[in-house]
Amino acid sequence: MATYGAPKTNQNNSSRKSSSTDNQNKASAQRLKASQISPGKLTVPPKDLLVFFRQLSVILQSGVALAQGLVLIAENMTNQKLAVCVQNIARRLNAGDELSECLRGYPKVFAPITIGLIEAGETGGILDEVLDRIAQLLEDQAKIRGQIIGALVYPALVFILAITISLALLIFIVPKFKTMFDGLGAELPALTSFMLMLSNAVTSIWFAIGAPITVFAGIYLFRSIYSTSAGRLTIDRNIFKIPLFGDLILRSEMASMCDTMATLVNAGIPIVEALERCVSASSNELIRRTITRSINLVIQGQELNYALGSGQVFPKLVVSMIKIGEETGQLSFMLEKLAVFYKREVESTVSALTKAMEPAVIFVVAAIVGTIVISLYLPMFSLITNMGN
Repeated sequence: MATYGAPKTNQNNSSRKSSSTDNQNKASAQRLKASQISPGKLTVPPKDLLVFFRQLSVILQSGVALAQGLVLIAENMTNQKLAVCVQNIARRLNAGDELSECLRGYPKVFAPITIGLIEAGETGGILDEVLDRIAQLLEDQAKIRGQIIGALVYPALVFILAITISLALLIFIVPKFKTMFDGLGAELPALTSFMLMLSNAVTSIWFAIGAPITVFAGIYLFRSIYSTSAGRLTIDRNIFKIPLFGDLILRSEMASMCDTMATLVNAGIPIVEALERCVSASSNELIRRTITRSINLVIQGQELNYALGSGQVFPKLVVSMIKIGEETGQLSFMLEKLAVFYKREVESTVSALTKAMEPAVIFVVAAIVGTIVISLYLPMFSLITNMGN
């Protein structure tokens, strides 16, 4: 009687062993595939990179050797590409290379600003603090990026919803009314005639062929223009002129730049080099060119506030606060306060836009549906009036 459960236990143990073996084989296969990727082409999601720097900072603060800590982190990573990268870095560290030099081998994983901060941390002996600051910087940038995307996605969804509802009504509902109107033989109002004509155009084969071609041609044309230096500058300059969203994007750029500058200055990096790192960190061509022009002015001996303000792109608040920071010797402190201020501005602006968009969705959809419905029922009102007379 006591032996009835024994075969089941052995079967469970064997199934667990087989599943464990399968998982190990899958992990080995993923690591093998990741090891075949060229270091110059390797890319890693920002979220995984943020977790990596957080873990490395904590391990260094606990007193574990850097190479040993990297091995421990790599063994517990779910991203096998990054795990292979970290293991390779640990091997080079054991061979005597510096961490910053090892990271340069992966240009698409570790940004120049990250490598510059780590170099400063190695020189000053504060590598653990610098790694924690890098993680905080990446987290703040990811948060701002997410807020901007969230604010821009909402209007796009409203636009797609409006087009979808309009097409559905024009394709499926309006043609049924057209058949009825043709049977009545009544004279149609201008709005109704326009709606029927629009329905005929939407339901034609030419629209089915031409609409996708037009969309893809527009996307291709935009990419072609944006890939050029002059086209990128023109588009990025006009982005700041978009009502509501232009100010939001400018504030996000200021928050990111001030945060980056504060981190670099606190790490002991010279102003000119810090500005060069900010150029590579910015995604807006107008901001990048303004900072590049400022670098040349600073090299010529001009103050930072004058150099940044000469382009008439940066807000006066940024220029004034930087001027006060230079005069009082508290530049990094002022940059930190500016970063905090603009982060709050971005959060409040996104919140206000989201609240304003909620009634806008209802208004846009109601206006589209209402216009189509009114255009379809206007002939009926005319017929009823004529019959009454």
